Amino acid sequence: MIGQLRGIVLIKRPPHLVLDVQGVGYEIEAPMSTFYRLPATGAEMHLFTHLAVRDDAHLLFGFATEAERRLFRALLKVNGVGARTALTILSGMETGMLVQCIRTSDVQRLVRLPGIGRKTAERLVVEMRDRLADWEAAGNAEGAAAAGAPGATPANAADEAVSALIALGYKPQEASRHVQSVVQDGMGSEDIIREALKASIR
Repeated sequence: MIGQLRGIVLIKRPPHLVLDVQGVGYEIEAPMSTFYRLPATGAEMHLFTHLAVRDDAHLLFGFATEAERRLFRALLKVNGVGARTALTILSGMETGMLVQCIRTSDVQRLVRLPGIGRKTAERLVVEMRDRLADWEAAGNAEGAAAAGAPGATPANAADEAVSALIALGYKPQEASRHVQSVVQDGMGSEDIIREALKASIR
């Protein structure tokens, strides 16, 4: 089991990244909450990891904090929630909001996440409620993204944001609509993604 990695960030293409660890490039999938904490390409980063072994692939997931990884693993224990769905939940909803939704049985907000139907949302509420105490500390695990430099939005930033939302489970038209509703001059792709995700669950 690969539990953690420290290396150089080579590629950032949400929700995927490549980390160079002593010459070996590890392809990693990460929630947007982790992407907001990533340094610039070429800088060193430490990630907590979770290895999912399937018949057709070995998938490596990375997290900026151990609390974030604990929450991911807790979500995997919910019936009907796989690794990709758990990644989508962590990307689309801040930890504190997820805790609130579980406590208040806010199924309506949960079903706004892509790939989360009403039955899955109800299972999340029921099965996660008893586990809140185990990962309550994860409530403050979300970090803020660094402020973007002023200026025009890079031409490909909006396109990258749309691609990231599609990878997280949004339909192309939905992804494009959410991005266009929040994009402003000076925003990088990660800023656009963060605001689009917030807008999609309001």
